[in-house]
Amino acid sequence: MKKKIAVVMGGFSGEHDISISSGNEVFKALDKEKYEPYRIVIEPNEWFYLADDGSHLPLDKNDFSVCIDGQKIRFDLAFVIVHGNPGENGRLQGYFDMIGMKYTTCDFYTSVLTFNKGYCNPLVRSLGIVALAKSKLIYRDQVDIDAILNELELPIFVKPAAGGSSVGMTKVKHPEELPAAIERALREDDQVLVEEFIEGREFGCGVIQTKTDLIALPVTEIIPIGREFFDYEAKYHGLSNEVTPAEVEPEISKEMQETAKKLYKMLNCRGIVRFDFIYNTNKKKLYFLEINTIPGQSAESIVPKQARAMGISTSELYTMVIESFL
Repeated sequence: MKKKIAVVMGGFSGEHDISISSGNEVFKALDKEKYEPYRIVIEPNEWFYLADDGSHLPLDKNDFSVCIDGQKIRFDLAFVIVHGNPGENGRLQGYFDMIGMKYTTCDFYTSVLTFNKGYCNPLVRSLGIVALAKSKLIYRDQVDIDAILNELELPIFVKPAAGGSSVGMTKVKHPEELPAAIERALREDDQVLVEEFIEGREFGCGVIQTKTDLIALPVTEIIPIGREFFDYEAKYHGLSNEVTPAEVEPEISKEMQETAKKLYKMLNCRGIVRFDFIYNTNKKKLYFLEINTIPGQSAESIVPKQARAMGISTSELYTMVIESFL
């Protein structure tokens, strides 16, 4: 009998539309010979099953089930592709844990910790396996512009501590730009991470746990086109070149893959995770940038490209992930 897979998408954040795109790609790519997929959309005011004809049926949050043609459908696994809140910050994982639903992401504790960069970065730094930029976590009611400028050297990045897709992120080159950048980030979150700019090349490396192996995918170099950094426009509107495999020395690629695998293990990750790095070519030094515990799976996304570069089709990739949880 085919396993019933709930492809969970949507969410409450500025990444909602990206999640819908990712979720639809996963839904289309799942092996229909093995699985019976259902699109489940989470909205702030409604959770529902999305039928092929576009109609909606309400989801019962008591047991995460849906009634279709008089039949109650219970799912064997939730393939979670909700970026941001509540998919990456642990809220959805906590709910699934309480009702006994299996799901394809990091658990509650890892999701909570890694989603907030202000909490994740000090932990990663304490592991002693990769460098990080100097940074400062500030709170809505504790903004001190002078203290930030005294502690950190311009240029700096200002970003919501808990967020993704570079929503609310600003590169600040001059002191007078800082207040507006902080205000922009505070529209997305109550905490803001301010960190020094690291000159270098940006890379991403996906890691997946299968039933038998921990696999680091080929590294991608991310090169923004006409942008200061890999912002929302660059990510989703084609304003970047993403070279996979990255045209970089084999030893540098291997260092990123090995570092990503170590972080995956030490942070107790599960499912598909992408780690982003900056490599400073002058210092020949690798810097940790961030972790994406539910990386994009849309047509423009990095991880599916990395899998294909390794000879793994998108369908095979998702099968590998699903089978590791069933």
